Amino acid sequence: MSAWLPTAPCTPEACLEPARTVGGAPRALLRLTAVGVLVLAGVVVALTPLRGRLPAALVRSWCRWTVRAAGVRVRVTGAAAPAGGLLLVAHHVSWLDVPLLAAVRPARMLAKSEIGRWPVAGPLAERGGALFIERDRLRALPDTVARVAGALRGGAAVAVFPEGSTWCGRAQGPFRRAVFQAALDAGVPVQPVRIRYRTGERTLSTAPAFVGEDTLLASLWRVASTRGLTAEVEVRPVVPPGCHRDRRSLAGAAQRAATGV
Repeated sequence: MSAWLPTAPCTPEACLEPARTVGGAPRALLRLTAVGVLVLAGVVVALTPLRGRLPAALVRSWCRWTVRAAGVRVRVTGAAAPAGGLLLVAHHVSWLDVPLLAAVRPARMLAKSEIGRWPVAGPLAERGGALFIERDRLRALPDTVARVAGALRGGAAVAVFPEGSTWCGRAQGPFRRAVFQAALDAGVPVQPVRIRYRTGERTLSTAPAFVGEDTLLASLWRVASTRGLTAEVEVRPVVPPGCHRDRRSLAGAAQRAATGV
């Protein structure tokens, strides 16, 4: 276990409850087909030589359409600053968290270096400005923090899941402190975002969770076949620069804001 990749105790057997109401296979297949079409369209656009970055409004809309195509309703409350350096942080439950954060504000994602070597996904992530981290090399940590701080100073938003691992959503892990040093060094605000998944108005759902030895295919099918699934994205009040002297205090404040307690 490294400082960047702690292990969550959540497992599919212990945490992922069967959906109470599931749709038939035709509905799930239709949803997955729609997701595939949108992802393919995004790959084509992202890998096409274009001048400049894609409009932020288009990126946000594409992210919401992709999540919605999977059968997940999206409710967003609050808004992030539209410009300027910003560290976006949230608890990590699902692969759905990535497009949901991007729907709040398109950002450079902090991603493990292995993704950069994946076919299709690697070039796509690189084109999207991902900042890759070498999770098994602690000596690379200061350089990673410096690169994140540089991106923040340049006015970019950087999206991070400080837990370092996915949890089921009912249980959560502590925010790792290292990345908050980048926000301190760059003198930029931290924007906590709270993401919760529900079926119905009150019932928290673990259906979208992507934990343990779960496979992406199994997770995709579980999401697509669950009826009444809603993603609640709550943009919490920003933590301004200068309010906290050290990364421990800043990480704690961001975590409390993200959990709402």
